[in-house]
Amino acid sequence: MKSPIHNQMSTVFIHVTDLVRSVKWYCQLLDQEFNEEQISLPVYNLNIEGVTGLTLDAGPEDELKEIHPSMYPLFNLHTNDIQESYLFVKKLNYSIQSDIVYFDDFSCFNIADPDSHVIMICTG
Repeated sequence: MKSPIHNQMSTVFIHVTDLVRSVKWYCQLLDQEFNEEQISLPVYNLNIEGVTGLTLDAGPEDELKEIHPSMYPLFNLHTNDIQESYLFVKKLNYSIQSDIVYFDDFSCFNIADPDSHVIMICTG
């Protein structure tokens, strides 16, 4: 039977406890302008190139969100320069979860966002 579900990722949702804090963190990471006045609960859509979106979701205002982050990366973000990217997040004082790992065709390292979600930064 042919599946009616497309072989395409639409949006990655990151569940957060503090939307403003998380928007600021991701905007710094992705070199996007941070404007608190543009944030409207419960979600914020980041400007992401390509077809897959990235939405920060704080949930309903009257609900206390309990986050259970995975110890493994949820997704990766691309870089052409792994060393420069590592130094950049280090300068931002972001939580770096691993040193740079080098493979034959790509390299990567992991960071954690304010809710401890692990994100991989990688080349290739």
